[in-house]
Amino acid sequence: MSAPEAQTPGGGVADTAGMRRGQVAAAAGLNIETLRYYERRGLLATPDRSPGGHRLYPPETVTVLRVIKAAQRLGFTLDEISDLLELGRHRHGRRIDAGLQQRARTKLVEVEERIADLTAIRDNLTAALDAGCDDLLACASSQCCPIPFEAITLHPDSAHAPATSSRASSRTHR
Repeated sequence: MSAPEAQTPGGGVADTAGMRRGQVAAAAGLNIETLRYYERRGLLATPDRSPGGHRLYPPETVTVLRVIKAAQRLGFTLDEISDLLELGRHRHGRRIDAGLQQRARTKLVEVEERIADLTAIRDNLTAALDAGCDDLLACASSQCCPIPFEAITLHPDSAHAPATSSRASSRTHR
């Protein structure tokens, strides 16, 4: 009996005893350089080698690569993804407190903070467009500029940071 076979994206069949680098990359929808990079980062287990020296990846490598790309789209960094993959490899049926659930909650908080920042940026840009601001330097020195230059350039923990950004909301451009 021969080894089971898996369908490749081009309709061909790959031996599931081992897929070559190009087959794995194509099946996962990424390029070979990305696959090599993930290998160097340690995100993938070292593949076996064929007698001719070709890397032979197990078919589950395609799933791992798809998981990595999906996690990146969810905002996880490669370091965070590496940690999550490592937790999954060593779980052995035990619940791990800092697993996906906790990390997803943490990532969600970060995403919500970025959304709030992007919303503030959008609102400031809209106000600048509505006010007809055409020169950043002139606008920055104008009392009626809607862009809160001080509030957005000082770090919030700074002793000189204003308590609120009321400058932008209290003035209108005339």
